[in-house]
Amino acid sequence: MSANQTPPPATYDSAFLKACRREPVPHTPVWFMRQAGRSLPEYRKVREGIPMLESCTRPELVTEITLQPVRRHDVDAAIYYSDIVVPLKAIGIDLDIKPGVGPVVEQPIRTRADLARLRDLTPEDVSYVTEAIGLLTAELGPTPLIGFAGAPFTLASYLVEGGPSRTYENAKAMMYGDPELWADLLDRLADITAAFLKVQIEAGASAVQLFDSWAGALAPADYRRSVMPASAKVFDAVAGYGVPRIHFGVGTGELLKLMGEAGADVVGVDWRVPLDEAARRVGPGKALQGNLDPTILFATPEAVEAKTREVLDAAAGLEGHVFNLGHGVMPSTDPDALTRLVEYVHTQTAR
Repeated sequence: MSANQTPPPATYDSAFLKACRREPVPHTPVWFMRQAGRSLPEYRKVREGIPMLESCTRPELVTEITLQPVRRHDVDAAIYYSDIVVPLKAIGIDLDIKPGVGPVVEQPIRTRADLARLRDLTPEDVSYVTEAIGLLTAELGPTPLIGFAGAPFTLASYLVEGGPSRTYENAKAMMYGDPELWADLLDRLADITAAFLKVQIEAGASAVQLFDSWAGALAPADYRRSVMPASAKVFDAVAGYGVPRIHFGVGTGELLKLMGEAGADVVGVDWRVPLDEAARRVGPGKALQGNLDPTILFATPEAVEAKTREVLDAAAGLEGHVFNLGHGVMPSTDPDALTRLVEYVHTQTAR
């Protein structure tokens, strides 16, 4: 698919894409972040003995894992099975995903000389993505596939810290202490991220989500000055394809308006801000996605329904609403709870 094209006709009239475009829907569409993966026994079975990053480079395995929640839960969209560090690994950054820890970078990026290690990403670097999405779209038919990537700030946090962090002291030290180096780092990551999303869209993804998982660590003024330009560059780079662009972060209640301004068509909301209040903060012209607390799924079915009803009631006046959790599915979640949740939302919102 080239720029200025709409998504494939088979998916164009899906409830998910209609909601993203703020058009009338037959029911509120549902999908879950991290729906493909850790909570499913069938996922653990096919992943057995295969390291995380290797699993992302096997097209048949990626296809199977991506399809598993669609078969099991009847969700309205699939999300491509991958990881936000895949494009970094593809350009030669020495990193690994360590079980129980997360992405660990062997040599963190701390100096201007280190920037040279961040070369451009080419489609050939991730040919397995193109192959997997081709297999997936053939299987999914009218069900949209969401492509995704990590946002420049979140990728920079991993690269500068060398792994997960709660305080981001090294990343923030660079952001405040050497703003030119920081800006150049994020600009380079924006190019890599945009290239990764383009590969997914051109292969057949019907929408894309930019995960700025750690942006909630920032004050709005710092986000606007030091992060938003790079995210906006990513969104601008894929604007011509005509696919909905979703922007999501955790703890970003104070940033919701800015995240929309960065170029998103759909703003993801975590569970801390009710959707009606989120709509007020974001302003008109954007759909919202969210926002049931993932931990609710460990409660009784009656409690899950009650909290889901609260989310749906708060979303009642929205221009467009995609139902999701306020963050990813937790590994020990009962898959049957997710299946019941999809059915409940579909039933309650049938028009």
